[in-house]
Amino acid sequence: MPRLSQIMLRTALVWIAVGYTFGALVLYNKGVPFWPWLWLLRSAHVHLLLVGWLVQFAAGMAFWILPRLDPHGSRGNERLVWASYILLNSGVILAALHDPLAAAAPALTSLMIAAAGVCYMLAALTFALHAWRRVVSFRTFPR
Repeated sequence: MPRLSQIMLRTALVWIAVGYTFGALVLYNKGVPFWPWLWLLRSAHVHLLLVGWLVQFAAGMAFWILPRLDPHGSRGNERLVWASYILLNSGVILAALHDPLAAAAPALTSLMIAAAGVCYMLAALTFALHAWRRVVSFRTFPR
C-alpha cells in the first residue's frame, strides 16, 4: 500500500474517532442535559463522519486500488492527490469549526461554510483529475 494511502486512511480513522466522540457527547447531552453548547457539535459530527471519514477513506482506497499507469507501477502525479488530501481536510476543519465559532463570533465565520464547500469541490476535482488517467488507461492494457 502506498504511503499516501496509509496517511489518508489513518487520517480517516482519526476523523471517525473524533466524529463518534462528538456524536456520543451530543447524544448523552440529549438524555442528561449538562452543557447546552454541546448541541453546536452536531453539524461537526456530520461533517467529520460523512466527509472526513467516508469520503477520505474511499479516496485513500481508490488511490491504492485503481490500476497503475504503466507496468512499472506508476500511479501518476501524486501532487494532485496530496492537494486533494489537504483541501479535503481543510474543508472538514472549516466546516467542523463553523458552528462552535459562529456562536462566539458570528462576523468571523460568515464565509466558513462557503470556504469549506469550495475546498470540498476542489478536493473532488483534483482527485478526479488524478484518477481519470488511471481509469481510462485501463482499457488500453492488453488482456
